[in-house]
Amino acid sequence: MSVDDLRGRFEGLFERDVTLVLAVLGTIYLAYVLAGVAFGYGLRGQLNSIANLTFYVGAFGMLALALNLHWGYTGLFNIGIVGFMGIGVYVTALVSKPPVAQGGAAQVGGLGLPLGVGMLAGVVVAGGFGLLVALPALRLRADYLAIVTVAFSEIIRFTMMSRTFQSYTVPDTIDLTVAGVQLFSLDPTADTIGLGGGGGLILNYADPLEALLRTLFLWEPYLGFVAFVQRTLIPNNPKPVIDGLLYGIVLLIGVGLFYLLLSRTGKSPFGRVLKAIREDEDVANALGKDTDRFKLTAFVLGSALMGLGGILWYSSRGSITPPSFRPNITFFVWIALIIGGAGSNTGSFLGGAIFAGLLYEGPRYVKNLVEAAFNLGDAPRNFGEAVAAFGSLDPVPFLVYTLDSVSQLRLVIMGVVLIWLMHNRPEGLLGHRKETASSVDLTRPSGGDAGNAAAADGGENR
Repeated sequence: MSVDDLRGRFEGLFERDVTLVLAVLGTIYLAYVLAGVAFGYGLRGQLNSIANLTFYVGAFGMLALALNLHWGYTGLFNIGIVGFMGIGVYVTALVSKPPVAQGGAAQVGGLGLPLGVGMLAGVVVAGGFGLLVALPALRLRADYLAIVTVAFSEIIRFTMMSRTFQSYTVPDTIDLTVAGVQLFSLDPTADTIGLGGGGGLILNYADPLEALLRTLFLWEPYLGFVAFVQRTLIPNNPKPVIDGLLYGIVLLIGVGLFYLLLSRTGKSPFGRVLKAIREDEDVANALGKDTDRFKLTAFVLGSALMGLGGILWYSSRGSITPPSFRPNITFFVWIALIIGGAGSNTGSFLGGAIFAGLLYEGPRYVKNLVEAAFNLGDAPRNFGEAVAAFGSLDPVPFLVYTLDSVSQLRLVIMGVVLIWLMHNRPEGLLGHRKETASSVDLTRPSGGDAGNAAAADGGENR
C-alpha cells in the first residue's frame, strides 16, 4: 500500500463524524490532564476540572445544536437564547419546588410536583413563548428578527426581577376548561408561588441527578460506589466530585439525543424545506410551501430545546437569580456555533466543545493551575500598579494581576478569536459541510447516470 493510499485512508477516517468528535474531545481532555500533571494538580482538583469541562461541553454543545436549528437550518437570527433558557428553568422551579416556604431566598414555594413534570412544563412553556415571539416576527428577517428576540430576552429578565411577580397567591383550584370540557384540574398545596424577584429562587427540589438515578433504581448502587471511592481514592467527601462527573456525562448523553433528533429532522422532508427557506425563502414559497408555518414550527421547536438546555444547565446549581440570564450567555452560544460552523450538526457540537474547553473554562483552568503550583501573593489593586512594577524589571505583579483578571481577559480572548474567524474562516470549522436542501447528492451524477449521459453523447464514459 502506497503512502498516498495511507494518507487517503487517514484523511477519510477523520471525515467520519464519530471519529472527528472523539478526536477533538480526546485532545481537549488529554490537554487538561497533562497540564494538571505538569503543574502537580491533585486528583481531586483534576477530577473537579474534568467535571466542569464535561458540564460546559455538554451545555454549550446542546445549546449550539438548538441554535443551529434556528440559524443553520432555517436562517432565523435568534439572539434571545438566554430568555428561553430562563423561562424553562423558572417554570420548572415554580412547578417542582416544595410548597412549604423555608425563609430567605426560598420563601416562595412551588406546586411540589415531580421534577419530571416540572421539566416537561418548562419545555412546553418555553416553546409556547417561542410561538408568541415568532407570530409577530414571521415577516421580519435578519437583523430585525434579532432585535425582537434580544428585546424579548431582556423583557423576560426584567420580569424575573419585578416585585409584581415576586410572589402571588395561588387559587384553591387551578382549572383548564375549554368549550365546557375540563382538560386539567389541580388543587395545589402551596399558598404562594412566584419568581422570587431580584433575590432569585432556591432550587430546593430534587437534584436532577438523584431524581434520575432513583427513577432507574440506581441510587443505592451509586451510594455504594461513592463509599468505595471514599475508601480507596478520595477520603474527603468525594460525592460532589463524582456528582459533577456523572451529571456531565448525563449532559453529554442529552447532547447525543439532541444530535439524533436534529439529524433526523434535517433529513426529513420537513428539514429539507427548512434548508430551502434558508437558501431562498421566496423560491420555497413559489414552489407552494407554506414558509411561515415551517418557520413557526422550527422556531417553536428550537425554543423548547433551548428551554430544556436552560433547565439542565441551572437545575444543578441549587439557585437561580435574574443576573444569570444576561445576554452574554446568548453571545457565548453564538460564538460556539460560529467556531463549529452553522448548518452542520457535528460542527455545532464541536464548536461548543472547543469553546467550552479553550475559551470558557480554559483561562480559569490555567489560573487554578498556576495558583496551585506557585505562591504568587496578592494581586495589585489596579492596572497602573501592575505596569509600574516593570520599572524595577519585575514582571510578577503584572502576571498576578492578569491571572486575577482572567474573567475579563477571557472576554478579550473571545473577541480576538471571533475577529480572526470572521476574517479567515467565516464558515467555521465544518461550515463547508453544510447540509443541502436536496434529499440526494446533486453535486455529481451516479455511475449509471454518467454512463447514460456518455452514451447519449455517442461516446464512452471515460
